[in-house]
Amino acid sequence: MYNGPERKLNRCRAFDYSLPGFYYLTICTKNRINWFGDVVDEKMILNVCGDVVNEFWKLIPRYYENVSLDKYIVMPNHMHGIIYIKNVGNGHCPIPTRNNYGLISKIINSFKNVCTKQIRYGLNCFDFNWQKSFYDRVLRDQSELEHARCYICNNPKAWFCDRNNEV
Repeated sequence: MYNGPERKLNRCRAFDYSLPGFYYLTICTKNRINWFGDVVDEKMILNVCGDVVNEFWKLIPRYYENVSLDKYIVMPNHMHGIIYIKNVGNGHCPIPTRNNYGLISKIINSFKNVCTKQIRYGLNCFDFNWQKSFYDRVLRDQSELEHARCYICNNPKAWFCDRNNEV
């Protein structure tokens, strides 16, 4: 039975995404619709939907004690964020998962779900939706971490030539 084109796997099959370290993430809205605000004078101005995304992102460490947040930014139709997974010893993942994407996928799935519910039903924006999946990059050294931080900080300045900007 044909189920349509096979989706490209965004994550590296051989990497354990529950290992300690820095992870750079990009999460986009479906069809790159600008749900979260506008870039004005090279600064991101969040609207109420953007405020929801911003506030729920900041709450992630409250629900995942071995996770802390680094730089992040909510843009008009996507967001970038760096998550740090702390080393928690031998008891890190007591529940086996079917794949190695467990923790990062769990965090992003929960984040997207809570944002979607609040935006749709709390703000009556019933058409809101995220793009399926998300992009991630394992930041393997200090240089990659600094590059990702710089990219995040400069994202509003580069918005008008950004590939995510469909205007």
